[in-house]
Amino acid sequence: MASLPTSAPGKIINKYSDIIIALAIVTIVIMMIIPLPTYILDLLICLNITLALTIVMVTIYNVEPLDFSVFPSLLLITTLFRLALNVSSTRLILLNGNAGDVIMAFGNFVVGGNPVVGFIVFIILIIIQFVVITKGAERVAEVSARFTLDAMPGKQMAIDADLNQGAITDAQARERREKIQQEADFYGAMDGASKFVKGDAIAAIIIIIINIFGGFIIGMAQRHLSIAQALQQYTLLTVGEGLVNQIPALLISTATGIIVTRAASKSNLGYDLTSQIFRKPRVFFIVSGVLTILAIVPGLPGLPFLALAIFSLAIGYGLYKSQQTTAQENDEKKLEEDKEAIKKPENVVSLLQVDPMELEIGYSLIPLVDTGQGGDLLERIVMIRRQCALEMGLVVPTIRIRDNIQIKPNAYIIKLRGIEIAKGDLLLDHYLAMNSGTVVEEISGIETTEPAFGLPAIWITEAQREQAELNGYTVVDAISVLATHLTEVIKSHADEILGRQETQNLIDNIKKSIPSVVEELIPDLLTVGEVQKVLANLLHERVSIRNMSIILEVLSDYARMTKDIDILTEYVRHALARQISNQYVQGNVLPCISLSPDIENKIASSIQRSEHGSFVNLDPVTLKETILATNKELQKITELGYQPIVLTSPNIRIYFRQLVERSISGIIVLSQAEIEPKVEIQVLGVVKI
Repeated sequence: MASLPTSAPGKIINKYSDIIIALAIVTIVIMMIIPLPTYILDLLICLNITLALTIVMVTIYNVEPLDFSVFPSLLLITTLFRLALNVSSTRLILLNGNAGDVIMAFGNFVVGGNPVVGFIVFIILIIIQFVVITKGAERVAEVSARFTLDAMPGKQMAIDADLNQGAITDAQARERREKIQQEADFYGAMDGASKFVKGDAIAAIIIIIINIFGGFIIGMAQRHLSIAQALQQYTLLTVGEGLVNQIPALLISTATGIIVTRAASKSNLGYDLTSQIFRKPRVFFIVSGVLTILAIVPGLPGLPFLALAIFSLAIGYGLYKSQQTTAQENDEKKLEEDKEAIKKPENVVSLLQVDPMELEIGYSLIPLVDTGQGGDLLERIVMIRRQCALEMGLVVPTIRIRDNIQIKPNAYIIKLRGIEIAKGDLLLDHYLAMNSGTVVEEISGIETTEPAFGLPAIWITEAQREQAELNGYTVVDAISVLATHLTEVIKSHADEILGRQETQNLIDNIKKSIPSVVEELIPDLLTVGEVQKVLANLLHERVSIRNMSIILEVLSDYARMTKDIDILTEYVRHALARQISNQYVQGNVLPCISLSPDIENKIASSIQRSEHGSFVNLDPVTLKETILATNKELQKITELGYQPIVLTSPNIRIYFRQLVERSISGIIVLSQAEIEPKVEIQVLGVVKI
């Protein structure tokens, strides 16, 4: 919002601005009815010219069209004011044969007292305003309004993409959306307001014709003037009246054209014009050369062209010397800054910043990021962040992408808090073909390993793609391979991505809907760090934390009984039984293996509790035998095409997982309390030692 005047008159104007505008509009309407003295009419005509000049100056110094968003309404008011002046001056001309000093001065001084010349000048002004400026401004306003409305969905999607990527905050997104809406409203209003200018130009033509013929008839019939005297007096007054009204109208039409053709910029119109026109000295050297050639062409006046050629040459030379001086000063300034930087102690604080997630790519993979070359990796990352928010309830921080010439051209590295956690290689002009188990005939290609799940695969050319799909291969493009790998890495390390600040953001978000639960839990029962550990435990086993309301309610219920993070996590898992069951159930059946009562009893008896939590103290021999037996049973159900799920009793689930998760990757450990009663449990094997 623009700053308001701070002076005493400015404060008074702002305080009573609504009353002033209302009185001004009513006064304008009254002007059309009540005759005005000539001295008041002179003052109002000068005020009209002043308003027009002020409006033009404001539009010139605007940076963006929205800086003068009131212009459509102001255009209507000024048009109405100008028409009221037309009516008042017409009344005085026809009644008294005198419309004040200003109109008489324009009639005598501006056009030399010649009504024919004045009439021609007036017609030229009308043509310029109506045919050139008004028509062009009307068309630009119409096109701008249409394009602005058509571009709104794309701009809204761009804002959503920036917001999802973390590039802007909610407040910034809201501000940008409001600006887009204001632009649409402004250009729509300008499209309609431009019709006022067009109507005003038409009305001016009609009024001057009526005044000339009406004045001619009145002068001869009522004032007994001769034909020459009537034409001289009334035509001169009418032309003068037309000029004093059309000059402000032309100024406001010009302002209309400026404001609808003004592109968004960081500077005013004058600065943009001078900086962009007087930017290249070479332009003026070429212009000077062309003008010199025209000066020596026989038959053309050489002096004007030669003078302009010298003037253009001087401008070009001045710009050239100025740019050289500026460049030299910049070099000297940079050299001085470098010298000063060497003397100063190094500022290492910025070096301590570590990005939450990074994706480093070799130079051959840069086209994936370059939208100009068809790369859509940035859009893919936005979709990955949305997918993780929906599936895991995790807001993934901004993933910084940078090129690294120190790695292989086709390689990429995924880092978490500055440490490499995954890497892979891509061939941009190839497709990755994976054997899904239904391949009828193998095809040749570059052997590799699918990076996300470690499956054997081959890189094939685009010419082989159709045949590979017909042979039963699953074929994906290179960017999809990277996107899949990145998604899997995020899900695998979700518990590490979720820090305390991220947890605080989630709590602040859910507090808007259930403030009572959050206030009951934090900080009286649990700290943000303890809640973060519970959420990290859930994410570690790929349990979505999107349903934060249930999670916090369960923690509020049981945090008074225990502060053991593992036990609290189990209570939360029990409350999320339907969600966990649906994640692994196949057709209302849960295929799994279970532990023998002997193993469960040994684990339960080995649990030791301390002030820092609980842990299992199982002897190494039993532990090794348990892991081997579990792995053996899991291999059997995996070969049958089932997920590696182990079903245990609720009291030992977390401890059994802690024992085997390092040795058996991808294992899923569920307890009977996490399975809905309607789900049929199909035990395909029992772990025994």
